[in-house]
Amino acid sequence: MKFPLTRMRRTRMNSWSRKIVAENHLSVSDLIWPVFVIEGENQQQNIAAMPGVYRYTIDRLVTEVKEAYTLGIQAVALFPVTPRELKSEHGSEALNPYNLVCRAIKAIKQAVPEIGVICDVALDPYTCHGHDGVIINGEIANDETVEILVKQALNQARAGCDVIAPSDMQDGRIGAIRQALEENNFHQVLILSYTAKYASAFYGPFRDAIDSVSNLGNKDKKSYQQDPANSDESIREAQLDIDEGADILMIKPGMPYLDILHRIKHQYQMPTFAYQVSGEYSMIACCADHGYLDFEKSMFEALLCFKRAGADAILTYAAKRIAQSLVYSN
Repeated sequence: MKFPLTRMRRTRMNSWSRKIVAENHLSVSDLIWPVFVIEGENQQQNIAAMPGVYRYTIDRLVTEVKEAYTLGIQAVALFPVTPRELKSEHGSEALNPYNLVCRAIKAIKQAVPEIGVICDVALDPYTCHGHDGVIINGEIANDETVEILVKQALNQARAGCDVIAPSDMQDGRIGAIRQALEENNFHQVLILSYTAKYASAFYGPFRDAIDSVSNLGNKDKKSYQQDPANSDESIREAQLDIDEGADILMIKPGMPYLDILHRIKHQYQMPTFAYQVSGEYSMIACCADHGYLDFEKSMFEALLCFKRAGADAILTYAAKRIAQSLVYSN
């Protein structure tokens, strides 16, 4: 039918009708909160490049996670800030059963056993050179790195981690980790694979937050993270991760790669997450701090676009703030 029998604006005229016909919705259960943990007691450190985001000591983190869970957030993702004196060429601190992230896992699971704890598997928080793997003869050594990542994953699983999230982008690591989890009776531990992780310029504030940028310097990660020019490559990566035992796929960064998110979700119909990375968050937060954008409206729109593209959940540093807005507006 044509105008005037069809008037597309009819359903847009009122708030109630817009809500009824909305094709996608954002809820608190869609949000996963990435958090940074530091050594010490009763501390909360500002991150200059990420307004409104903090590094927490374990005791303060537990309090924050309790509050997040009461708001309806179902999972948090932990990222440790490893003291510089514990960083090494091979990232051996990642295998310490008493390291910062393992102690944080135990504290959170004891205080809030119902919340899901997701742990990053990669060596960049632990290496003195800032790379996600070990360097041999000037290159990131894939197979040697995977051997360490398997041990790191088991270390986190023993500490009580619910979801292992390999973000390193080494070939074959999903299969190796899945096999190790099965052999060690961690049958129920999920693998959230960073399936399509691009060599992006949007990670800058994150690297500052975990203090890896000073180690990495002007070196890049293009030999293992994906080329932003490629799309079909992500489909192959997804198929490999599924075949190797991944339970959930993730796209990172988020908004610049909505086409990748849509393709992977549409093709595989797997649980698929998106990561609104630090640079994406900081663009909105910094603009809001200067009065150029409304933080909540802009962030809500950005997160809703992930849902529209096919995301089942979104990792965002704004999770707690948006959860508060969603809860208190209903």
